[in-house]
Amino acid sequence: MSLNYRASAGHAMFMNVYGESRSDWEALVSAQAGIATHVQARQAGFSDRQITYRLSSGKWQRVHRGVYATCAGPLPRAARLWAALLWAGEGAVLSHETALEVAELTDEQGLQIHVTVPRRRRPAQGKPMPGVVVHRSDRARSVAHAPWQLPRTPVEDTVLDLAAATRTFDDAYAWISRALAGWQVPALTLRRAIGARTRFPHRAWFIDALDDAGQGVHSRIESRYVRDVERAHGLPTAGSYGVAVEFDGFEARRDLGLAPRDVATLRVDLLAVTTGACASAVTVGAAMRGSGWPGEPHPCRKASCVLRGAS
Repeated sequence: MSLNYRASAGHAMFMNVYGESRSDWEALVSAQAGIATHVQARQAGFSDRQITYRLSSGKWQRVHRGVYATCAGPLPRAARLWAALLWAGEGAVLSHETALEVAELTDEQGLQIHVTVPRRRRPAQGKPMPGVVVHRSDRARSVAHAPWQLPRTPVEDTVLDLAAATRTFDDAYAWISRALAGWQVPALTLRRAIGARTRFPHRAWFIDALDDAGQGVHSRIESRYVRDVERAHGLPTAGSYGVAVEFDGFEARRDLGLAPRDVATLRVDLLAVTTGACASAVTVGAAMRGSGWPGEPHPCRKASCVLRGAS
């Protein structure tokens, strides 16, 4: 189910079923899933006394200081997301896991709502809203949205935000892999998004990985193989000399489309492309030499490389 709360299906101008214009207040609370701020209520003509009466009588409920639900009972997810945005204030957008949820790229509803605001701002004078995680960034932007749709970061920015929050390159690349293979985000789009950031962890590695993606490399294990086995040890691309590399847990094959009868197949797992990368280079190199490669793998930069000192 979409989280984009619509005032009435397909009616951008907030018309009711009879074609009559609804009041600005009705249009506002419909667009915001029944949520409004104290300032908005006052601007609509409610006095403080009227607001207090509605809260005390149970017609409205306080979600947070200065943020109200104009209904009773449990709040739907869209209302909670709007409440977080309105509490966060001007320039706030849903981001990180919550942006994926709104973009309908995941069925998971996180316990926490992630919101990004301009760096200079401190929502509600720094008083936290339970269940809301605030991120600050001067580069935060929102996809174009209608008044009744929840503002969120674009998918490419969301992916990079999530990748930047991880501890390791492998964990970060897992997000990139999902974007490329699962959500069909173009590698060039992600590359441009990285280029627009002044700081981004593992920038050079990611640019290499995205360049590889343009050649069909999508999984993190495949990316690690290309970087730490092939390139680091001077090996030609798998398949150039009749060798196919299959990755456990993935259907990807580095075989350049060779017919099965012409291919010597090697299977590798994540261990073989991380701690065992150097030993894997020896194995792949030997298979390629057996198929006619005239070269030799060379040691990588690691002092512990098994090829170092080999004759």
